[in-house]
Amino acid sequence: MSGEQLRVLAEEQAALRRVATLVARGVPPEELFAAVVEETGRLFSVEYVAMGRYEPDGTLTIVAGSARAGDSFPVGSAWGLGGKNLGTLVFETGRPARLSLADVSGPIGTVRPEGIGSGVGAPVIVEGRLWGLLIAGGTPEQPLPADIEARLANFTELMATAIANAQNRAELMASRARIVATADQTRRRIERDLHDGIQQQLVSLGLELRTAQATVPPQFGELEGALARVADGLSSVFDELREISHGIHPAILSEGGLKPALEALRRRSPVPVELDLHTDRRLAEPVEVAAYYVVSEALTNAAKHAHASVVQVEVDTQDATLQLAIRDDGIGGADLGQGSGLLGLSDRIEALGGTLQVTSPAGNGTTVLVKIPLEGPASIVSPEP
Repeated sequence: MSGEQLRVLAEEQAALRRVATLVARGVPPEELFAAVVEETGRLFSVEYVAMGRYEPDGTLTIVAGSARAGDSFPVGSAWGLGGKNLGTLVFETGRPARLSLADVSGPIGTVRPEGIGSGVGAPVIVEGRLWGLLIAGGTPEQPLPADIEARLANFTELMATAIANAQNRAELMASRARIVATADQTRRRIERDLHDGIQQQLVSLGLELRTAQATVPPQFGELEGALARVADGLSSVFDELREISHGIHPAILSEGGLKPALEALRRRSPVPVELDLHTDRRLAEPVEVAAYYVVSEALTNAAKHAHASVVQVEVDTQDATLQLAIRDDGIGGADLGQGSGLLGLSDRIEALGGTLQVTSPAGNGTTVLVKIPLEGPASIVSPEP
């Protein structure tokens, strides 16, 4: 192998390593596509590189491209298939294709980039199915290498791995989000049934008992006392049931949103709570529910375990993200992995594409930081009852 061949091989391996590093980091597909286009252009010394994705409706959508390619086929543009062109040939055969620009036809062939004499298209196969293609164009003065199809395949294989990983992550998140939404829907129905059914019956019974108590003649003082004790017990049962109902799904959250729900938590908390709320608008219900339960769990922990004297709760919405910070001045030492109720809430938040971080050094209080995207996948919206 000559020195020039060794240099070309080393450059190709370096480019592939850079792309592989991005794949391993799990960068967003758009970032990976742009990197592949850049590396392809640099490696083969071509200014025209584009990447397309085949859509279910039989069109080709451009998902990345070099500056020169973008002049003719801008990112996001959709093109019909048919005729003789790289997009159609790769779609029909699932194999690499090479064409002279003079031979192209069809909808895509109506656009003829200036200065491009020929092009090569390499298929991107994701989990056994044709996903799209990577195109490189050469000039008459600098034609494409004879082995470029095979060399492009190395990039498309890495792309296929990254796309498959991204799709699997998206499907997992969507599945987890659906489970969370279904669970919340069930909790809301139980809360509504309790409120409209058992709780209303208890209220009616309590009123009837108080009425009966008021009609007892003075000489039956023992009976009046017994009725009073039953009425008080019934009232206590009602209060406990209402607390259970709040724990299942707080009605105030569904009716008024996050701000009044957090105000209710503040009033009920045995530890003083300082609220700093920078949002008044309603958010997606799964987002509000997740934030509510994190605050509720943090307040419970601050009272029962941290021995805190005050808890600060800050809520803000910036950059399409709900940012929630909960800080207490307790003893610290909380561990997310040691059976804390926050562990389950972390799963809920991750299902919505968010993150939960707990910092709790011994003797220096506990800080819970939560970030949840306000606009997630369609599955973030709870199903209709």
